Amino acid sequence: MKRFFVGTAAALALACSWAQTYPTKTIRIVVPFTAGSATDIMARVVGEKLQAAWGQPVVVENRPGAGGTLGATQVAKSEPDGHTLVVVSTGHVVNPVLYDKLQYDTLGDFAGVTPLATLPSVLVVGAGSPIKSVSELIAAARAKPGALNYASAGVGSATHVNAEKFRASANLQLTHIPFKGTPETIVETSTGRTDFMFTPVLASLPAIRENRLRAIAVSTAKRSSALPNVPTVAEAGLPGFVFDFWIGLLAPSKTPKPVLAKLNAEVLRIVNLPEVKERMATLGAEPMPMSPDQFDAYIKDEYATLGAVMRSAPKQ
Repeated sequence: MKRFFVGTAAALALACSWAQTYPTKTIRIVVPFTAGSATDIMARVVGEKLQAAWGQPVVVENRPGAGGTLGATQVAKSEPDGHTLVVVSTGHVVNPVLYDKLQYDTLGDFAGVTPLATLPSVLVVGAGSPIKSVSELIAAARAKPGALNYASAGVGSATHVNAEKFRASANLQLTHIPFKGTPETIVETSTGRTDFMFTPVLASLPAIRENRLRAIAVSTAKRSSALPNVPTVAEAGLPGFVFDFWIGLLAPSKTPKPVLAKLNAEVLRIVNLPEVKERMATLGAEPMPMSPDQFDAYIKDEYATLGAVMRSAPKQ
């Protein structure tokens, strides 16, 4: 028993020492999606401020592919010292449903740091599309089952999960066309090569303002401050529909809790800076503060509820 307490005390002392000196080298933030995506933008906003605050380089590395699982795998296998992190989105929790042989355990191989933001997602069509409302979209899909297609930023991405929840809620038959990231979906939908998509307001707002995309509805429970005249999906024809898109920061499991706590405190400070909040508001994003333990619990809940949605989805 004495050895146990001595060993525990030594481990705690070592962890506290790490936290006091952390970071000691470059921090690498892996973004498992393409540059220009909502996940990428938020990672760069936080990374820039972390570098300024701590005086260590912060490198944001894009590693897209397989619905975010390539980048997540890389971080899951990294040294758990707080110097390698991954920014994931809602799609992270449904990848176990979509991929048979993940090289990591979604719940067991990561430790939550904190969500970075929650972002309203918007249902958009090309500016030249004849569809102008949720009701018209549902009617068109029901008139020709399977004929309408939607774009996503990849199998398992939040854009895919959002659209599948919409499909299931409205009892529709739709064709899914996945791309490598959000920028590609915006191009394909704005030109009319794909019929519609759900996309973060943050990423699609420029195309909406430039009249390349038409915003039909937002998927959150309340309207977006960036698109105040655009109704929610529930208001526009599908009562009760809500989908929350979140972006969060994870570390490898076994990262010392004092290091996670230090990261959490600094990131929460950053997202509450007036200039960061102003930038987030302009882009349609809002802070979503949580402690590491709260974020772990939230991910566990999302893993269960959204996993059920995706298990009912057509196989890709």
